[in-house]
Amino acid sequence: MPTAGHVGDADLARINLAVFTPDAWVGGLGAPFFGALLRAPNARWLHMFAAGTDNPVFAQLMRQGVRLTNSAGSSATPIAHTVIMHTIALCRDARTFAIAQHEHRWAERNAVDVEGRTMGIVGLGSIGSEVARLAQHFGIRVIGMRRTPRGDEPCETWPTSRLHELLPLVDDLVLTAPLTDETHEIISARELALLRPGAHLVNIGRGQLIDEPALIAALQSGHLGGAALDVTDPEPLPMEHPLYSFANVIITPHIASASTQTRGRMAEFAAKNIIAVLKGETPSTPVNRPANPR
Repeated sequence: MPTAGHVGDADLARINLAVFTPDAWVGGLGAPFFGALLRAPNARWLHMFAAGTDNPVFAQLMRQGVRLTNSAGSSATPIAHTVIMHTIALCRDARTFAIAQHEHRWAERNAVDVEGRTMGIVGLGSIGSEVARLAQHFGIRVIGMRRTPRGDEPCETWPTSRLHELLPLVDDLVLTAPLTDETHEIISARELALLRPGAHLVNIGRGQLIDEPALIAALQSGHLGGAALDVTDPEPLPMEHPLYSFANVIITPHIASASTQTRGRMAEFAAKNIIAVLKGETPSTPVNRPANPR
């Protein structure tokens, strides 16, 4: 579909289906793409290569009757690998060793074993479930949280209403929940204070799940032993941001899902959904089912 410049009404009227890939966010094409799609009178379906649809533009498109599908589940494996990587890196103090190497220092120190730790996972969708499965292979006790446990989860699972009961039990808190009104700043000063002293926090959900000033205060006080953040608010995180200055904080640029295999799986999801829509069938990963579709 046309994405840039001054798109004429005739071109906009020709748009029926659209596909949006993650590289468009990075390349700065997101605004003109969605600007054109919102103005396209006959657009009836949009497929997102990624899974997250919390940006307000998606709500607007759905209000306009556009059917939205995504590639939910396509990135569960690499994101879960990233969580395990960060969990081990925080326990083994990997960032401190990296800093010492950069400074040409031989810095011997003790670390912490991951085996025997307790991990709490807030959000047990495809990603959280895969994190739970992998973590248990490292001898980590896992307690998952979701709004309503179903009984088929790969670990002990509590409802999110028990969050404050869970926090004092965990050594590693992992956030994999989507951003909603209920999860916005679900981790604030009160929740951080409930964590065990020295606990670690890993966030691969959305930056807005955490009250950032409270996070910085918990790191400064030493109550929080470390954090690994693949998502921040805003993104990119400004270079002068105080989170960069902590030796016990790992920051990655929202790339937990980035792998060649993931892009291939995302393309497969898109192709299958395109075929289903063109055949008049129900796509495999619907985000909404418009009452009055275009």
